[in-house]
Amino acid sequence: MNFDLGPYGVYIWPAYGVSAVALIGITLWSVIGWTKARAALAKLEQK
Repeated sequence: MNFDLGPYGVYIWPAYGVSAVALIGITLWSVIGWTKARAALAKLEQK
């Protein structure tokens, strides 16, 4: 594979990085929200 993107690499590689960080952040946000909702549901079911 050729990872040399020529003069456009300066723009493309940071875009890949920002996209990866955003996808990881959205995934973590979803997992944390799911965990909080599950805990809230368990608390409501105990009552």
